[in-house]
Amino acid sequence: MGLRKWVLFDIGRVLEVVDDDAWGKRFAGRWQEHSGFSAEEYRARLTSAELPDISRQENVRAEYWARIGQALNVDQTYVEAMEAEMWDEYCGSLNTVLFEYAATLRPRAGVAILSNSVDGARREEERRFGFSEVFDPILYSHETGLLKPESEAYENALERLGADADDVFFIDDHEVCAEGARAVGMKAIVHRDNPSTVTAIEEFLKQES
Repeated sequence: MGLRKWVLFDIGRVLEVVDDDAWGKRFAGRWQEHSGFSAEEYRARLTSAELPDISRQENVRAEYWARIGQALNVDQTYVEAMEAEMWDEYCGSLNTVLFEYAATLRPRAGVAILSNSVDGARREEERRFGFSEVFDPILYSHETGLLKPESEAYENALERLGADADDVFFIDDHEVCAEGARAVGMKAIVHRDNPSTVTAIEEFLKQES
């Protein structure tokens, strides 16, 4: 079974400082203005592009961005600039306090990641933050095909961890995803700030299984 207890982290707004609920709208608004199309025309062109689902599939990133370029009738340089800015927004900055704390947990518990993601996230986040130095396994939705709060996403995580549900403590930034974890028997909280999350993890690790 491996280590007796596990601490399972989400990424966005937990291990990364980023506003997942806002950056997408800001990003789309900026690039719609750059394109010269109206908001309605911009949305219609992207809809007609029939973009692949990069949250549930891997190795489709190149096709995704090529189709955006074709839909907007722009060149490769434009598309590359658009993608680069997307990754800056998507990744934000590292929550250094929580990342360094997670590294200290390994003698006492396993530490892993369960994250909804898009194709390319592993490469980008590893390059920027080196998550694999601390977390194993790292479970991305674009690789597993499973999105939180679907029960299958948590069940797959338990299988990968080789753990019983009540030996896993999950931290997410959305209540619906924390509730999804609880529904399969995990303990879970919504991350509000570093001190309260660290306190909750410490209390979990002190509990008897």
